[in-house]
Amino acid sequence: MTQWERFLDTFFNVDVLTRYAPDILAGVWVTVQLSLLIVVVGIGLGTLLAMLRAYRIRLLSLLIVVFADVFRAIPPLVLILIAFFGLPNAGLFLSSFIVLFLVLTLTLAAFAEEIIWAGITSVDRGQWEAARSTGLGFTGTLVWVVMPQALRVAIPPMTNRAIAITKMTALGTVIGVPDILNQATTAQSFSGNASPLMLAAIAYVLLFLPLVILARWLESRFSWRKA
Repeated sequence: MTQWERFLDTFFNVDVLTRYAPDILAGVWVTVQLSLLIVVVGIGLGTLLAMLRAYRIRLLSLLIVVFADVFRAIPPLVLILIAFFGLPNAGLFLSSFIVLFLVLTLTLAAFAEEIIWAGITSVDRGQWEAARSTGLGFTGTLVWVVMPQALRVAIPPMTNRAIAITKMTALGTVIGVPDILNQATTAQSFSGNASPLMLAAIAYVLLFLPLVILARWLESRFSWRKA
């Protein structure tokens, strides 16, 4: 067997790929479900927290800042392990899917809150005053005048952060979430061949490359036009 044939047999073994492709496809569906839930709930929660912080209620703002700082500081893998293996000792049992969803959602929410808060504070004070002078209340000004401008500023860093965190669904393999990586590593163990891992890599490219392209389009679509 030549080196090239050995390479193909190791990474692109047709028999192994055919046997385990359905399992990895099932893992793709789990990853897609998790990614969609994490992005929708995480960005939604982060946006809500940033808007609440805009009211500048001292205690509430402090709690939001502490939440954002803690979840941005601690590696998600540490939180996943603590939640999955530690909470049962306190009588709280959560499935591996729920643990991964909660940890990554809260992590994304923490980053989203800070990103959107930066967008809110970047809006010129004159915008607030002009909107208030038309009779809009604080909430109306925040929702209809400030937030559209803040979100436009926030889109580039938000899309990049969302993609980075959704790729962390692969961390679920350490607690048995049947995602792409988990299915691939299981198949690799049973087959003694690296072809399932190569198939998993291809699946990740096919899944996340369109998101990267979409993020790039959103950045160009909503970027401020220079004079």
